[in-house]
Amino acid sequence: MNEFYSTKTKGIGGRIKERIKDFKVIEVSEEGKDCDLWLDEECLERQDKLIIPENEKECKYLYLEMQKFNLDVNEAIRRLARYNRISKKRITYAGVKDKRAITSQKICFFKPETERVAEFKSKFVKLSNPEWKKERLRIGMLKGNKFEITVRQIELDKKETEKRIKECFKEIDKGIANYFGEQRFGGIRKVSHLVGKEFVKGNPEKGVMIYLTATNELEEEEIRNARTELEKTRDFGKALKDMPIKFRYERAMLNHLVKNPDDFIGAFRTLPKSLRYLFVHAYQSFLFNKIIQERITQGIGLKETKGDVLINGVPSGLLAGFESKFAEGKIGIIEKEILEEEKIELKQFYVKEMREMSSKGTRKEIVLFPKDLKLEEISEDEFNEGKLKARISFYLSKGNYATTVLKELMKC
Repeated sequence: MNEFYSTKTKGIGGRIKERIKDFKVIEVSEEGKDCDLWLDEECLERQDKLIIPENEKECKYLYLEMQKFNLDVNEAIRRLARYNRISKKRITYAGVKDKRAITSQKICFFKPETERVAEFKSKFVKLSNPEWKKERLRIGMLKGNKFEITVRQIELDKKETEKRIKECFKEIDKGIANYFGEQRFGGIRKVSHLVGKEFVKGNPEKGVMIYLTATNELEEEEIRNARTELEKTRDFGKALKDMPIKFRYERAMLNHLVKNPDDFIGAFRTLPKSLRYLFVHAYQSFLFNKIIQERITQGIGLKETKGDVLINGVPSGLLAGFESKFAEGKIGIIEKEILEEEKIELKQFYVKEMREMSSKGTRKEIVLFPKDLKLEEISEDEFNEGKLKARISFYLSKGNYATTVLKELMKC
């Protein structure tokens, strides 16, 4: 999405997420406590007995730490809900974590049947550290995340790799453009913001069809063919037969459209509510990234300028919503012009057809300051002969993306 780098150091190249264990995320609670993370490819079968303490104060909410392996949050929650025979709405979490990764985070059950929770076993989802609380866990109730990431397939020698990483870290310490990472825009197809835009514009049918039919050459041939055929024929029944079983969300939409061919709102509502709102957020993020790019293009960059709205002393960019206000001066002009180019007005972020996708809007710092940047090791890449791997770690406050840091480091 972004075209500019904030650092001048040459990149180290390489690839991320080649192995699941190459990307680890540890959630840090509002109290500053790290979640446990011992799950790995070597210990997937490990299952310590979960002992849930007595609910002496008769609290409604059971908090646990959830570790997951190569699963998105919604799928992990679905598995927990199905085993416990409860609605997914009764399980909440503070933050979305990467799918292709090993992650740990807080989750919360509302009035659970403790015996069933304690008996839950899965190869890819582990629960630990139960505690009772009176308050429900909600989205955003975290401080940040710690990352440990391995970059593979580095074609430099060890000395040059170390030199570039350390020099880049020095530059990053001074702050980098706080772009939203690519995962914000939805997997390999990168269509979440396009779907969100159509709902903001009041075109739910077009939004649903983009979700169902947009393709990417990296997708498997079977799913690409199913999407392409649906785009040509709009035969929902045939598409349902062609759609691979593992694409549950697409199949749920198609199943609804087979019975209700004109009800695209209903089809979209087959997605979990926690997922639906992310599409408009993705579009907000797309616009935010364009604002940063335009500042850089016009030579304003990340430095404070007249008209800027500051957050914690840092210039901010617009996350558009129906209650948003533009900045003053040049910055306000940039924000207005970008919405004009998109033919979008702020009031349209109140999505009448699907209010749960509406957004009041806010502002977000345009400069990111990662903390505790460390080069943990450089060694031979055991899966790619003749190449190196580098393991790094750092901390980001909530709402910020590790890929933003990695792009500066890798420049590829």
